[in-house]
Amino acid sequence: MAAVWEAPGRRTATSCFFEAGRREIGSSSARASSSRISGSEGLIMRMNQYGQLRGHSGCVNTVSFNPAGDLLVSGSDDTDIILWDWLAKSKRLSYPSGHQENVLHARVMPFTDDRTIVTGAADGQVRVGQLKHGGEVTTRQIGEHGDRVQKVALEPGSPHILYSCGEDGLVQHFDLRSDSPTKLFTCYSISDRRRRVRLNAMAIDPQNPNYFSVGGSDEYVRLYDSRRINLDASRNMNLPVDIFCPKHLLMSGKVHVTGIAYSYSREILVSYNDELVYLFQNNMGIGPNPESAQPEDLDKLDELQAYSGHRNSRTVKGVSFFGPNDEYVVSGSDCGNVFIWRKKGGKLMRMMRGDKNVVNCIEPHPQFPFLATSGIDKTIKIWSPASSKVMPLPKHADQIIASNARGREVNASRARVTLGPDVIMHVVRLHRSQSEFGTEHEPSAADFASGGDESFLVGLGGGGRSRRSKSDPRECIMT
Repeated sequence: MAAVWEAPGRRTATSCFFEAGRREIGSSSARASSSRISGSEGLIMRMNQYGQLRGHSGCVNTVSFNPAGDLLVSGSDDTDIILWDWLAKSKRLSYPSGHQENVLHARVMPFTDDRTIVTGAADGQVRVGQLKHGGEVTTRQIGEHGDRVQKVALEPGSPHILYSCGEDGLVQHFDLRSDSPTKLFTCYSISDRRRRVRLNAMAIDPQNPNYFSVGGSDEYVRLYDSRRINLDASRNMNLPVDIFCPKHLLMSGKVHVTGIAYSYSREILVSYNDELVYLFQNNMGIGPNPESAQPEDLDKLDELQAYSGHRNSRTVKGVSFFGPNDEYVVSGSDCGNVFIWRKKGGKLMRMMRGDKNVVNCIEPHPQFPFLATSGIDKTIKIWSPASSKVMPLPKHADQIIASNARGREVNASRARVTLGPDVIMHVVRLHRSQSEFGTEHEPSAADFASGGDESFLVGLGGGGRSRRSKSDPRECIMT
């Protein structure tokens, strides 16, 4: 496969990287200084859009930095993978992933000189791209799921080991030195052992890579120990070592998990659809079976920290920690904003307009106070603390937050919504109207008048289909 190299006269990544470090945090050592002050609220309050990366022809479903932080990799509905020199705001490399449908996740394997990229997609395939010297790229399929592959998770510090999870409920383990993956287990519902849990999210404990968590189409985050998994697939008796869930959502069957992240102190951050983001300490598990949870375990959940204001309904949204000591929590939202909360106490610090429609992906830089975000737009936004003044919350922040809350409340009180032709046409008109505005569009009070919440109450996903055409514009939208 032929790769496309661009911007041959660009500055080197290293010089750009440290130029940004000097500009943003002063003349002292960039890495040492960033570790000391990246968590400063002064920097958070000066976060502003550094630039946009243009190159994809479809929704950008995944963005992630390489371990060094000088490159950004992205994947899209157009099935292409792009490596960006994000400081220079230019493409470094573009190649076809080999997937037949929308790329949903892409990561650079560590300690591979940025030449090994693993991807998962809506076609159910897990693939690896190998970047050769001279610009050639080869890709091959290394595994397959029976439905969309929403996440690949890399073992910290390993150039060979990764996991995948998909909407077929299957979790697989890969060693790139081996010819085939190991099927670890299929995740089933706790209340109905015949029903598979469609997995959307997966994260590995950075302090102990033997532990990983998965979440999907029910309310539970399941923690597994890879050393205790029985590979006898015929028995399928693998149980998690622990389960996490807010007390009020236990056995509710009304929500599902869209994003999971670990802090370096082993806290677990969980984002729920049409609910809030919650922070679990690692001792807040309720055991392997919620139906037999002990009262003392449930009492711990009274201290759960929540983060609110955003709306997570229409897509599969990620969530992340931000800051050198994970001082902040960041998420996208259906309202098109990036939300940043203080981790301790949950105070909303920033709302930044990141998409004309929905922000799905949030990726913090591994060393510096930069963010990459993407969503329904075809562009990637880069954020840095470059503003010369403190940036307040948007003028209509209260109305945006209230509208998001109304949408959650109405959706929670309704059963499944059947979309009539008039509603569908209203949503289509709404999206066309939104597309006429730039990303810097500031909503007016009229945007939040009664009757204007319909865009938050309905999704355009074809929930009954397990496969979608890559040309289907609704791939970015999920019910």
